[in-house]
Amino acid sequence: MKPFTLGNTGIVTVQNAFGALPVQRADLETAVRILRRAYEGGMTYFDTARAYSDSEEKIGAAFGNLGIRDRIFIATKTAAKTPEDFWKDLETSLRNLRTDYIDVYQLHMAPQCFRPGDGTGMYECMQEAKDKGLIRHIGITAHKIAVAEEIVQSGLYETLQFPFSYLASDRDLALVKACTEKGMGFIAMKGLAGGLISNAEAAMAWMLQYPALPIWGVQRESELEEWLAFMEKPPVLTEEIRAFIEEENRSLAGDFCRGCGYCMPCPKGIKINNCARMSLMLRRAPSESWLSEYWQTEMERIEECIGCRQCTAHCPYELNTPELLRKNLEDYRRVLAGEVQVS
Repeated sequence: MKPFTLGNTGIVTVQNAFGALPVQRADLETAVRILRRAYEGGMTYFDTARAYSDSEEKIGAAFGNLGIRDRIFIATKTAAKTPEDFWKDLETSLRNLRTDYIDVYQLHMAPQCFRPGDGTGMYECMQEAKDKGLIRHIGITAHKIAVAEEIVQSGLYETLQFPFSYLASDRDLALVKACTEKGMGFIAMKGLAGGLISNAEAAMAWMLQYPALPIWGVQRESELEEWLAFMEKPPVLTEEIRAFIEEENRSLAGDFCRGCGYCMPCPKGIKINNCARMSLMLRRAPSESWLSEYWQTEMERIEECIGCRQCTAHCPYELNTPELLRKNLEDYRRVLAGEVQVS
């Protein structure tokens, strides 16, 4: 796999990076083994966040004593909204990661483009941390396209992390182009659209067309080996794969839940991040477990929705979540009744 340069940061890695959100669900020994195998297999960019429970600690345990700090790039994030919380998060991240600097420090899921003098003090914190050598590059992540576009046009950030997969819209593609024109590194999260994409070869072949650094979420060794296999033999976007992606886009046209979970918790206990995309999961990741007594009970909780729209307010994709839930419940009942067949 060819070297990839992340915008104007000077970071040169491979276009195949490790997303460490899922390793919070693995035990320490397994997580350390997976992370070290990723490095041995050629991955050098590792992305985590203060919000990912013990993910940072597992990266620190994996790499802290190996003497390879100058050969890897560590990116993490803070969801802080005040300077006090910013410095607290940064101190905690440095300690957890067992390092004295972070390569790319990002404002996490930014609700706005933080700017110097905007009264929040957040950008000034980033500048100070960089001046002190605690961070090397100033980054930001966003889920809302309008916020992301404003961030790019501001010219204030060295990297932008944003959802990007072969289900991308024309507006998403224009965002990547704008980043390139600004010399801004583009980091692609949710390259598998929250689990709705299951064809890794197609996902990677499509991604390699663009100046984007994909961070693939890895939880199991089998998943990792699939991504590492692309190091020696990157997939090619053949006509067959193009046709497959076109069909995928047709079948997923319109709004759909990515399962990110930012809408949670629901005051009525509805597992929104699964229930709002149950129809898709039944068809794209068919499993008898989705029709179990447990999930039947969870789906019926949708009837208890009080219409508070708290989920809608928190959804980074601005989906009409209550409506999605109702549609999924109706479809689920038809499947259970045998009126609709799924593979």
